[in-house]
Amino acid sequence: CRMIEAKVVANNGLIALENLIANIKSGDTETCAKYVIDNSKEYKGRYIGHVPRGALSHWCRIEKGVIKNWQAVVPSTWNATPKDKDGAMGAYESCLIGLKLADLSKPLEIIRRIHSFDPCIACAVHVMDAKGAELGCYRVDPSKG
Repeated sequence: CRMIEAKVVANNGLIALENLIANIKSGDTETCAKYVIDNSKEYKGRYIGHVPRGALSHWCRIEKGVIKNWQAVVPSTWNATPKDKDGAMGAYESCLIGLKLADLSKPLEIIRRIHSFDPCIACAVHVMDAKGAELGCYRVDPSKG
């Protein structure tokens, strides 16, 4: 469902972009609302919604034209939850139980499983043994595409 939702949103986003370009080409330069920050006022905003990876929320407070607080709870926070109050494992922990590694120095199987839940969490993964010794550090550099 999330993949279908992402595809629908992307398709409609392209339609909106094409309409925006058509408006600008026709001479309509007022295609979005202008905003003005009144430094004598305080502004508060929030977004709580659903994105392809799960629940997302942002809160923002602006005072005197300056962002005083910005807080976000992103899908990775929810997806990577550890044990709950009853001791039940989270999805990430559960999916790793019994996993066989082909090469202990390159535990790519761990990254693949975690990445299947949340592609954003696997961009920087540090794998450690039970004593805390680092076995590997893996980073994705999108500029080397």
